[in-house]
Amino acid sequence: MPTPSMEDYLERIYKLIDEKGYARVSDIAEGLEVHPSSVTKMIQKLDKDQYLIYEKYRGLVLTSKGKKIGKRLVDRHQLLEDFLTTIGVQEDLIYQDVEGIEHHLSWNSITCIEALVAYFNQDPTRIADLRRIQSELDNDS
Repeated sequence: MPTPSMEDYLERIYKLIDEKGYARVSDIAEGLEVHPSSVTKMIQKLDKDQYLIYEKYRGLVLTSKGKKIGKRLVDRHQLLEDFLTTIGVQEDLIYQDVEGIEHHLSWNSITCIEALVAYFNQDPTRIADLRRIQSELDNDS
């Protein structure tokens, strides 16, 4: 299983390849706000662990294992953004909050959150009820 740092790289690489068709060291470094040398070291580790195939000066390709994990991580991130939006977290806090919690939740918790988001989305009155309760709590404070 990849470490949280490896997950960040795999998620970013997967997104870049999905969006652009390729992932360059400079794009990964920019997206993760790290030095290119750090990216190169991590890419070599991900290559060793068979998440991707890296050829110096030629680029990288995710293996089926890397694609599977990358997609799962991107989906997890999106689900957590949807969850925080659903429960009413301020939009300007969502990305930072997701980055702070995504590596600390079990996959069982992720599955439960997925069911909860689906529950709220099945009936818009549920979200309205949640907003009413939140408003009442805000007024009590």
